Amino acid sequence: MLKSIIGEKVGMTQVFDYKGNVVPVTVVKAGPCVIIGVRTIEKDGYSAVQLGFGEMLDKNLIKPQRSFFKKNNISPKKVIREFRVADASVFSIGQEIRVDVFKVGDYVDVYALTKGKGYAGVIKRHNFSMQPVSHGQSDRTRARGSSGGQGPQKVFKGMKMSGHLGNEYVTIQKLLIVNVAAEKNILLIKGCVPAIKMGTLFISNTLKKIPVVQEIKTKVKAKN
Repeated sequence: MLKSIIGEKVGMTQVFDYKGNVVPVTVVKAGPCVIIGVRTIEKDGYSAVQLGFGEMLDKNLIKPQRSFFKKNNISPKKVIREFRVADASVFSIGQEIRVDVFKVGDYVDVYALTKGKGYAGVIKRHNFSMQPVSHGQSDRTRARGSSGGQGPQKVFKGMKMSGHLGNEYVTIQKLLIVNVAAEKNILLIKGCVPAIKMGTLFISNTLKKIPVVQEIKTKVKAKN
């Protein structure tokens, strides 16, 4: 089964778990997505599927794209993303992937473009502390301080400085799915995810190790 989907970030809210604790969640409108391409090892050298999400006007496509969608009898899609799979031969063009590929308790990785915040100083960009503000006004209050010294006589690469903040692709790993509303194509993911409101999210099954130790302990206690 392909445990990957494309969606849009709707916003954040909160829900209550069975113990009454407040859980902050991100509401994601995920899918439905359509498979528009299949990559096989025999033909392409790797195994993957291409998903399309969101509707797009036919007049906004270039001629090769228009021909591609018309050939496969698929409505034009706004977002296209390729996801690796173990065996792509079991999938076919036109097949629909819905949000019910996930279930409550799954862990996912979310890849998206972060909110752009323009040019920022080191205090906002890297969480530096401010310099002392006593003894009258100073123009060095939000300055980063020394960037070198007598020894190196240069600025080393990678040093934290002011610059462009945000507007870059990042991945947040191992986020818990709290609820799945298949009839509304809605996912509730614990915590926050990157992207602006209605920004595009690429959601896949997590690559990290899923915690199972706690589940085993719970079962053992229940038996005793």
